[in-house]
Amino acid sequence: MKILSIAMLAALAMPAWAAPVFTGRQLEVASVERAFAATMKARDHAAFAVFLSEEAVFTGDGKTLQGKQAVAEDWKKFYAKPDAPFSWEPDQVDVLASGTLARTSGPVYAPDGKLIARFNSIWRLEAPNTWRVVFDGGTEVCSCKK
Repeated sequence: MKILSIAMLAALAMPAWAAPVFTGRQLEVASVERAFAATMKARDHAAFAVFLSEEAVFTGDGKTLQGKQAVAEDWKKFYAKPDAPFSWEPDQVDVLASGTLARTSGPVYAPDGKLIARFNSIWRLEAPNTWRVVFDGGTEVCSCKK
């Protein structure tokens, strides 16, 4: 009985949301996604563009952007002001067994910390240790009552 009580206390002490644990290629891709997201916080549009594949396809706001140049040009608006308009963090990472294609997904937050969307990105290993995003899009989070 004492063991059960200790286990129950330990469970209660755990945070409601624990950060995901990634290993191997998952960790590698999660780190790349975090570096990609850090360009927004750092307000570094040139660094953002480095992560884009030449074949990048981004969807959102009812439009589809095709190609690195089109995506980079369109995303300049998100880097124009001193404060980032949103931030994101991967909480899911899946990598093909071949280790050459990966999917990341996670929450997107407004500057006040409110959850506003979920992003989904597909990353391709284009050269040794060089992951680039080929597809990106998101889905707004519904704040409606069930």
